[in-house]
Amino acid sequence: MTTIMQRILSGLFLLLGLSVNAQIDSSYYRETIKPRMRIIVDNDFGGDPDGLFQLAHQILSPSAEIKGIVASQHYSGKFYGAPGTATYAMTQLNELLNVMQLNGKFQVYEGSNTGLTDIKTPAVTDAAKAIVKEAMREDSKSPLYVVCGAGLTTIASAYLLEPKIADKIILVWIGGAEYQGLAVPPPTARNREYNLGIDIKAAQVIFNVSNIPVWQVPRDAYRQALYSCSEIVTKIKSNGATGKFLVDKLDDLLKRSKGILGEAYVLGDSPLVLLTALQASWDPDPSSCKYAIKRAPLITDSGIYKENPDGRNIRVYTNLDTRLMFDDLVAKLTLFSAKK
Repeated sequence: MTTIMQRILSGLFLLLGLSVNAQIDSSYYRETIKPRMRIIVDNDFGGDPDGLFQLAHQILSPSAEIKGIVASQHYSGKFYGAPGTATYAMTQLNELLNVMQLNGKFQVYEGSNTGLTDIKTPAVTDAAKAIVKEAMREDSKSPLYVVCGAGLTTIASAYLLEPKIADKIILVWIGGAEYQGLAVPPPTARNREYNLGIDIKAAQVIFNVSNIPVWQVPRDAYRQALYSCSEIVTKIKSNGATGKFLVDKLDDLLKRSKGILGEAYVLGDSPLVLLTALQASWDPDPSSCKYAIKRAPLITDSGIYKENPDGRNIRVYTNLDTRLMFDDLVAKLTLFSAKK
């Protein structure tokens, strides 16, 4: 009878457009861990496969209730042959949900296939509208994090549609170059960081115009999320269908890159999970990570920081607890595969 009721309730949740916890049938999580934050995930799942690793990890984190998933575009020039469109990113997102047997369990949205044309005109999509709708809810007191491992098109568009969301969300963003005095860039790095460069106008909306609280994980920090390929194979690929799917996606990229990417890979979007779901028990905050308080810089038209003494304070993460992050990913994949 209990199982029948759970299935009926799950069906009702889906009809109402509500998210369903991936661990809904896990007695351990049901009895010990309740959601204490809301999450909207925005990532370019059709590019670097680190976004798929992040999403799987986020889904398996019971303290963070996913209220929507946005598939975003990246560069039109493709990523080692893969299309850069949001449409293609949706196919990759749906593949992962299918492998995890979670199709229909989350509200998924296709982001814009182009960046912003200027800092005043939003790209009006269902994804941007969904962020506004969730942010402006008055029936939930739990904090809302918008976590982004891609360009900022959708979040910037949501702000342009409704500036009041700035008081309702925290943006956790993987992107931006190093800050002078905190870190130095890699010797061969471009001044314009990858994710920021996807949509410079959107970055200008977030940094130059909005007052959205930002937790930024710039290039020097997200490059700390370095995992050896041998560990990825031995610890993740053997962890059920989900682990195999993720590593197969990475292996495909390594082959398409002609083997020039070395034997360690940056899973640079995984800090989005670390900074949200893996916060401390009391006084919730990412207590095992370090950050500096900086004035939000102005973003120039070329995608470079310009100091802004009048900018609002933002968090810029400098040190990440990769031990916690990666061990938790492996443990959750193990528990999830054992449940199948």
